[in-house]
Amino acid sequence: MKSPIPSRRANPGARRVRAVGWIHLTGLALLTSVVLGLFALTPASAAPAPAPAAPAAPAPASPTFCFATAETACVGGTLRLSASETVGGVDITITAPDGTEETVTTADTGAFNLPVEEEGDYGVVIDEETLPDGVAPTESELTVPVVLGENAIANFQFEREATGADGFSWDQFAQQAASGIRLGLLLAMASIGLSLIYGTTGLSNLAHAELVTMGGMVAFFFSGAAGLGLPLTLGILLTTLVCAAYGWAQDRVLWQPLRRRGLGIIQMMIVTIGLSLAMQYTFQYFVGAGQVRITTSSPETVDIGPVTLTQFSFVAMGISIVVVAGVGYMLLRTRIGRATRAVADNPSLAAASGIDVDKVIRLVWTLAAGLAGLSGVLYALVTNGVKWDTGLQILLLLFAAVTLGGLGTAFGAVVGSMVIGLVVELTNIWLPGDFKYATALLILILILLVRPQGLLGRAERVG
Repeated sequence: MKSPIPSRRANPGARRVRAVGWIHLTGLALLTSVVLGLFALTPASAAPAPAPAAPAAPAPASPTFCFATAETACVGGTLRLSASETVGGVDITITAPDGTEETVTTADTGAFNLPVEEEGDYGVVIDEETLPDGVAPTESELTVPVVLGENAIANFQFEREATGADGFSWDQFAQQAASGIRLGLLLAMASIGLSLIYGTTGLSNLAHAELVTMGGMVAFFFSGAAGLGLPLTLGILLTTLVCAAYGWAQDRVLWQPLRRRGLGIIQMMIVTIGLSLAMQYTFQYFVGAGQVRITTSSPETVDIGPVTLTQFSFVAMGISIVVVAGVGYMLLRTRIGRATRAVADNPSLAAASGIDVDKVIRLVWTLAAGLAGLSGVLYALVTNGVKWDTGLQILLLLFAAVTLGGLGTAFGAVVGSMVIGLVVELTNIWLPGDFKYATALLILILILLVRPQGLLGRAERVG
């Protein structure tokens, strides 16, 4: 007579579920390692082989790049008024410990570098007469310690001076407004995907900004001087495709299984925090803590009246407008766009009407990652580089734009991004430094007090 006690082998379904779960987790780990492991081919120094002999007397003009070797070091930095505004044509005098002086001039990107062969404390003095009107350094002289084989960074801070009786000029307003439009368009591309993810899944993806960083890093691998050296246009295209593929695979091996298991939104948000930290420190491990540049050439500037922007800035704004318009057309005029809006409105009703909700959500993840990656490439070109924490710096701006425009609305994200971009840059006229970010959040709070659903969001009954 057989025992009525069931055997552990009598439940193969549970074992299959556990096996599938492990396969998904293993697949995500492998995928992340492959995509981010590309950076292992580009070491932290990210420098080509140095010349056989260092020049005995560097030229007065500042070189675009300087690479530290075992026998040399680099004294340099970048003069920045904001995250998107640099200062070129400024004379910098660097004094060695033995009293020798060299004067370099910042490039259009605000960068200056000088190779040196002696360790010790170097004095770095900025010539205030060569600065633009209305700009002054908080300290005109810095002392930086130099160690051979390393880069010594002189980090000057600036503040705006009053340009008239009320500290305002229309030329400065036009320049800052142009910078704000540029920043708003770049934020719009990334925030559209973030808003669509929230609209279709209810998830606030706190790792979304790391896809912006990933875009810059992958482009550096494809088109950077220390990477494959591909043409910039081809590098941008491949970067967008790689980021989009990563978004597709991320949903396939992680988010879809978690949704099917009924994991709550709070738990999934915690997963996005862990994913964000993992990506940040992976970037830092493989690429280093310093800033890397996709292109080493100094972009030419274009003057339109009182506005001066680089050619990269105009190209980035043009691409952003075309892409945002294309996404809007897709959402309004195509079947997949209508299906996406139906899933965002009511997933259960959309499924009952024959729409494959999982495929729509996977498309949203793919589109969101591709847009974020493209935004990261253009942001790195405009701001002259990308760091491991670039996404972390703009994460708050992305969420402010999405919340201001209305959670889950793609067009609201565009409007919110433009408002945040303009507020952030125009605030520089009156407030120095990073006060502009606090002002953007203050505007967000004030608008939400009047209109809690955001500018284009729908009011909903609570309770």
